[in-house]
Amino acid sequence: MRLWQLVALTILAHTAFNGSRMLVSLYALQLHASAFTVGTLMSSFALLPMLLAVSAGRLIDRSGARWPLFVASLMVASGALLPYFWPRLWTLYAASTMIGTGFMMFHVAVNQVVGAIGRAEERTANFSWLALGFSVSSSLGPLVTGFAIDAIGYLPTFLLLFLFPLTPLVVTWLNRPALPQAKERKADTGASRVMDLLHNRPLRRVFIASGLLNMAWDLYTFVMPLYGSRIGLSASTIGSIMGSFAISIFAVRLLLPLLIRRVRPWQIIGAALLISAAVYCVFPLFVSVPLLVVLSCSLGIGLGCSQPMVMALLYNTSPPGRQGEAVGVRTTIMNASSTALPLASGALGAAVGMGPVFWSMAALLGAGAYVVNRRQGRR
Repeated sequence: MRLWQLVALTILAHTAFNGSRMLVSLYALQLHASAFTVGTLMSSFALLPMLLAVSAGRLIDRSGARWPLFVASLMVASGALLPYFWPRLWTLYAASTMIGTGFMMFHVAVNQVVGAIGRAEERTANFSWLALGFSVSSSLGPLVTGFAIDAIGYLPTFLLLFLFPLTPLVVTWLNRPALPQAKERKADTGASRVMDLLHNRPLRRVFIASGLLNMAWDLYTFVMPLYGSRIGLSASTIGSIMGSFAISIFAVRLLLPLLIRRVRPWQIIGAALLISAAVYCVFPLFVSVPLLVVLSCSLGIGLGCSQPMVMALLYNTSPPGRQGEAVGVRTTIMNASSTALPLASGALGAAVGMGPVFWSMAALLGAGAYVVNRRQGRR
């Protein structure tokens, strides 16, 4: 499969996933759910992925990506359709679990396949193109969802999101064209494999930085609908603000080839942590839509430039034949934060308001930026 075709399929699947996170949270609020309940729903997107990501990575390393991509697309489509037929709060838990688990498998598989395309020196550029695709769908998801809610209502919007993963579903079923095959993994003992990866110092640094950046991303995805709803914004306005976040990610990723030539990956990651910390410091101080757009764009610039760097470092430092497993470990770490963060943020927001939620994340990101920049200064 050509890279652009793989990116196109990813855009469709990720649009359904990203839009469903906003749709589920806003529909839960429409059903009079509390901030803590919305937090548990957002955690449902990440709970099973946290537990299953490493196993999914091992499976993909052994058997290839075609059938995992098919099953993933089927789960995302089915999860999006479920609330349309059974519009209840408990159904949202089932839907979020199915969509989250399905997209986890899609994410691990697509990253493993992109890493297998081309030569090692082309890997960062390939991941940059995939990241551009994710930024497109990160924009489409909230924009389509927000305007669809205002135009046709919540339940028809679930049906609309169901349509997006149908193309990946059909393409992977027909297996046209074939996916590139990754290297065969070497036989090793199952008990020590994950710990071996965690004991790998370069990989461990990537895992930690990736976890912090993912927490910053997840907090925005979870908190922005809640914050926007509290200050009286419409669904389409919230979607537009979140869409500006994704548009800025797309813009900065267009410039990544120039940045890659001039700046080292860890310098970019350190800057991303610092920018994100600064944005979260001031975010709860503003309610003006233009200022929220500016802050969202600034956050998108910081987070958008880091993901291709993280994925290229991850793939290049992974042992041969274990790239899918390494992506699975990273996905487990990401989903652990995605499970705990909405619960903690929802509880904290319900108790003391949204300000401490933003400021706690700013402190954590600032500490990460300090550690990364200090280590770079020692080199």
